Amino acid sequence: KAVDIQARRILKLFGKDVKRVIPVAGAEQEYFLISRDYYNQRRDLMYTGRTLFGATPPKSQQLDDHYSGHIRIHAANFMKELDEELWKLGILAKTEHNEVAPAQHELAPIFTVVNLSCDQNQLVMETMRKVAKRQNLACLLHEKPFAGINGSGKHNNWSLMTDTGEKLFDPGTTPEANAQFLLFLCAVIKAVDEYQDVLRISTATSTNDRRLGAAEAPPAVVSMFLGDELEAILDSIEKGVTYDKKDRGVIQIGVDTLPSFQRDATDRNRTSPFAFTSNRFEFRMPGSSLSISGPNTVINTIVAESLRVFADELEGAEDLTGALNALIKRTISRHRRIIFNGNGYDDEWVREAERRGLSNYRTAAEAIPHMLDEKNVELFTRHGVYSERELAARCQINLGTYCRTMGIEAATMLEMTRRDILPAVFRYEKALSDGVVSKKAAGEPSKAEKSLLTRISALSDSLNDKADGLEALIARTKEMETLKLANFYSTKVIPAMDALRADADALEELTDEKEWPFPTYGKLLYRV
Repeated sequence: KAVDIQARRILKLFGKDVKRVIPVAGAEQEYFLISRDYYNQRRDLMYTGRTLFGATPPKSQQLDDHYSGHIRIHAANFMKELDEELWKLGILAKTEHNEVAPAQHELAPIFTVVNLSCDQNQLVMETMRKVAKRQNLACLLHEKPFAGINGSGKHNNWSLMTDTGEKLFDPGTTPEANAQFLLFLCAVIKAVDEYQDVLRISTATSTNDRRLGAAEAPPAVVSMFLGDELEAILDSIEKGVTYDKKDRGVIQIGVDTLPSFQRDATDRNRTSPFAFTSNRFEFRMPGSSLSISGPNTVINTIVAESLRVFADELEGAEDLTGALNALIKRTISRHRRIIFNGNGYDDEWVREAERRGLSNYRTAAEAIPHMLDEKNVELFTRHGVYSERELAARCQINLGTYCRTMGIEAATMLEMTRRDILPAVFRYEKALSDGVVSKKAAGEPSKAEKSLLTRISALSDSLNDKADGLEALIARTKEMETLKLANFYSTKVIPAMDALRADADALEELTDEKEWPFPTYGKLLYRV
């Protein structure tokens, strides 16, 4: 409602009295399919949705041969039944294909009204799990079910259209359409720049922390990708210089017609959190298990705020064309820091983003409390989207969820270490020791056995010590209040879990596979 009200104010300036402006969305859903028999043998997958242990197999995704390649029979059968079940619910899937990682796939629906799109995506996830179970598969919707390879996102494609069918992010071919397009584009640029923190918060979960910045996911720094040609057009407007490519001269909004430009070849910039893709924006930060209602609430509200500011200024202008030119040039100049068309994975970009003054909340624990910053409370209350109490409640609930999720992961990791991994390693150590003794009695050398036994013994001692350390940290979490607890998990418990995992994964690579207590990555990803 908020974005509808403000967008219609803008359209009225262009002589358009539409009845409604409608946000539309389509959520591309990534997921993994693995054997349910293997899934049932791993407590970490059953309790947390991700593997807390697992050494990377020799072949993962180095060759990129899985991406959009031949779909294996079990996956094709799953997709066929999934389509049929979704069609029964009125959910139209357009594209299904292999994603980058082995055993990873994607479903893309037909765009629809944003509220309906949110509901449909919830049904998609539920139906995926049900269909997978019927086919003796497990559908993993966790953002990072396997360490070291591609995680799963939910790319939220968002746009605005009128009840008459006009797409507000189509450049058009007339001066009026150009001006309207640029004004709405600038509203999004301004919104993303001023509320980059809120966009980050809308995707902040402990599970998404594992994905952001890794393969096929944008970094935690929010930026916008426009494509080189569109950025060059904005540059020429801002500086009042000739747009060289088409030799059009200085572009005057509402006077000239924008040079038609090709959809940029890199408009699927996979390192950009917020990319312009032809006639819509693709918000790539949401995780695969997240409801898209939160991110879309944020996008609609921040764009509504930009449009409100624009409408307040333009409605009273005596010279609309002049005011429009001045507003667009000023907006580009003030907010161009958010535009970045390069490689978001590059360490230099993180440093450059800091120089630009962009926020970088690396973890959910760091990001979530900023929802209660004064400017953010003012944003949502002004448009009647959330009250201050509602924002405080959401902040508390999200932090609480973060803490509970991390508590479950830490406890599961400790249990698997003590009950599964260490006993298995001890059995293998005994077998090696018996071999050394047997060879010694026979007068034979046992150099290989001794060397392997020494390495495994050192690692198992280290693993046990780290398990004790993790247990001590877990004990300290009992009496902490939520915010302090979230920071404690982020800064103390997670590093301890990662260190524990490193030893366990190293032991997996040295231990006889027959002794290892649960299916390895090789089995999970390649055998069904």
